[in-house]
Amino acid sequence: MLGFAYRDGQLHADRVPLAEIAAAVGTPAYVYSGAVMRERLRHFLAAFAGQRVLVCYALKANSNLAVVRTFAEAGAGADIVSGGELQRALAAGVPAQRIVFSGVGKSRDEMLLALDAGIAQFNVESVPELIALGEVAAARRLRAPVALRINPDVGAETHDKISTGRRHDKFGIAYDQAFAVCAMARRLAGIELVGLHLHIGSQILSLTPFEAACRRAIELVHTLGAAGIALRRLDLGGGFGVPYRAEPALDLVAYAALIRRLTAGLDLELVFEPGRYLIAEAGVLLSRVLYVKEGGERPCLVLDAGMNNLLRPALYDAYHPILPVAEPPAAAPYAAVDVVGPICESTDVFARARDLPSIRAGDLVAFTGAGAYGAVMASDYNSRPRAAEVMVEGTEFAVVKPRIEPAAGFADERLPAWLTTMVLERGAAG
Repeated sequence: MLGFAYRDGQLHADRVPLAEIAAAVGTPAYVYSGAVMRERLRHFLAAFAGQRVLVCYALKANSNLAVVRTFAEAGAGADIVSGGELQRALAAGVPAQRIVFSGVGKSRDEMLLALDAGIAQFNVESVPELIALGEVAAARRLRAPVALRINPDVGAETHDKISTGRRHDKFGIAYDQAFAVCAMARRLAGIELVGLHLHIGSQILSLTPFEAACRRAIELVHTLGAAGIALRRLDLGGGFGVPYRAEPALDLVAYAALIRRLTAGLDLELVFEPGRYLIAEAGVLLSRVLYVKEGGERPCLVLDAGMNNLLRPALYDAYHPILPVAEPPAAAPYAAVDVVGPICESTDVFARARDLPSIRAGDLVAFTGAGAYGAVMASDYNSRPRAAEVMVEGTEFAVVKPRIEPAAGFADERLPAWLTTMVLERGAAG
């Protein structure tokens, strides 16, 4: 793993032992490597060298301010899906002119926030949204820069729950309606039609669906051009997968060559919205083994991290490699175990029949590939603590989000007056 390796018998993030971080901040805890983040972005930009490209990091993958700032300082913009993410991106230092606003359900208040900030582009998903945005912009005497998100009816060849480009998915404007909607957009006073947008799903490791979707988009660009509707931007979204199970990785250089060939002769700025590709492999989730439960079909490792900390296995049957933080001997035997969390749900299972070396109660383990859709999807279900988030840079580490204890988690809750009165009355009666 880039940035994470065993040194002197201990798993390190850069040059910091993960055990040292666990001792300082407790477990569970997320640990991110700034060096890995920058290397992933550098690799992405290098693949498209010589092309006019805007790379907008998708905040939905991990919106921690330190993460967003690291990418912004390395040259990335931001892809946002809410007004809250807009505020995060701006707070992290992303220039508004490098922000694109995606998402199927933007409210008028969110539209106003983004218009007033002066963002680069709204990715519009439906006719009602287009009309609403036009009205909001016209009331401000502005023209909202819009890329219409088309639904190319292309399967992503990935998990059903992370596919977004098929006709029955909730995202985008049906391909056979796209020309008419583009023509309509040109007639709206508050709209400036600048491009097309598409995003067919996540965790895609094959070029085939990308090529099919891009071809459909380019066909529409040519059809619109022939009708006198010139565009200046093509937003091809994200969805670039990373290998969790040692699968063949997406060949990004081949992807960039494919896009270069398909867009040859078109004067278009290309926009990409990678999230997982940039941050997944830059993070691990640290957890401690509470118990080793024997007597069932297999030994069961009960961890202090649960589905409230890392939801992906319960939500998508997602796979994460699990490594002992203390390096096992080269000849250590492996045996099948179940790895579970402490949450009172049958779905709080990270792995079944996973071959692991001997791990005892009190040992630390690390879930790799956990930088994306980990902390950002966490909850305080069962009133358990939220994991701390830590960033590592060389030999240093810093807490970039402290552990949230249960009392802090309910500190903003209020008792209604009638319950407060009942408590006081009972106290007086006692």
